Amino acid sequence: MTRAVLIIDMQEGMADRIRAGRPVATADAPDRIAAMLADARGRGLPVIHVHHDDPDPSSPFRKGEPAGAVMACAAPVAGETVLWKHHSSAFADTGLDGHLRDLGVTELVVAGAVAAFCVTSTVRSASDLGYKVLLPQDALLGFDLPAHDGGRIDAATVLRVTLSTLGADFARLTTVAEIAE
Repeated sequence: MTRAVLIIDMQEGMADRIRAGRPVATADAPDRIAAMLADARGRGLPVIHVHHDDPDPSSPFRKGEPAGAVMACAAPVAGETVLWKHHSSAFADTGLDGHLRDLGVTELVVAGAVAAFCVTSTVRSASDLGYKVLLPQDALLGFDLPAHDGGRIDAATVLRVTLSTLGADFARLTTVAEIAE
């Protein structure tokens, strides 16, 4: 079984949210992602970075814009694959599946942002495509969000529900420390 690490949307727009005081369930996720990347690189595992380039010209998450820049904790190094997506799932129109199959990857560690959005879409797609997905819950950014019926749902609850759903059928929940073992 060949394992690869997939880092999703760890861009400055996420750091901007945290610096602005937006509630986040996993404020230490950037440090854990950095540690996970160091371990993966030390083991010689393939690392793939997928960044969001929103097709909406008013979005800050665009290639070439400050919010679209990569966070230092997840900066690619020479030889690592970098893909840009225009949709929620890292598999939609990026060539990711073909790239992983060319590498012989069958097991995918998924980390990054945002847990309830692009990470969820990617994990579900990966599972549907037959990959064994490992989801280090401490290496995911999870933010609060507006409730459909008014008010806000706190970040911890959003992350808890997201992890519960993904862990029930699409991924094996784990931690950065467990992956490094």
